[in-house]
Amino acid sequence: MDINRILAELRAERDRIDQAISALEAVKSTGGPRVGRPPKGARKMRRRGRMSAAGRARIAAAQRARWAKAKQDQASKPMHRRGRMSAAARRKMSRLMKQRWAQGKMKPRAKATPSRASKPTRHMSTAARRKIAAAQRARWARVKAQ
Repeated sequence: MDINRILAELRAERDRIDQAISALEAVKSTGGPRVGRPPKGARKMRRRGRMSAAGRARIAAAQRARWAKAKQDQASKPMHRRGRMSAAARRKMSRLMKQRWAQGKMKPRAKATPSRASKPTRHMSTAARRKIAAAQRARWARVKAQ
């Protein structure tokens, strides 16, 4: 093979590659439809709307008015003490409970016992504890020996 012919073929190949590159660059620069996400640098960061000082002041004033109205409504209502009983009501309740107790309608409250109270508690003998401890020491000795 002749070196000059090889060089001519390589130059012709280089010219074809240059033409393909320039054609691709032309397509890119025409702004044809892009497929996929734009490159990171080309993306515009969306600027979030900023609130003006006047807008912020309007919102703050409206919130203060809401709180003032809520406090006013709360102050106008009478205080209701929940769960409190007057002395007279307590005496009446006591009298009624004693009557029910006397009639036998109420049973004395059973003491709250744990659910496991029905099972007998199991204890381990001293000999069993020693046996388990010896087995555990033997296991550790085997582990340390390895």
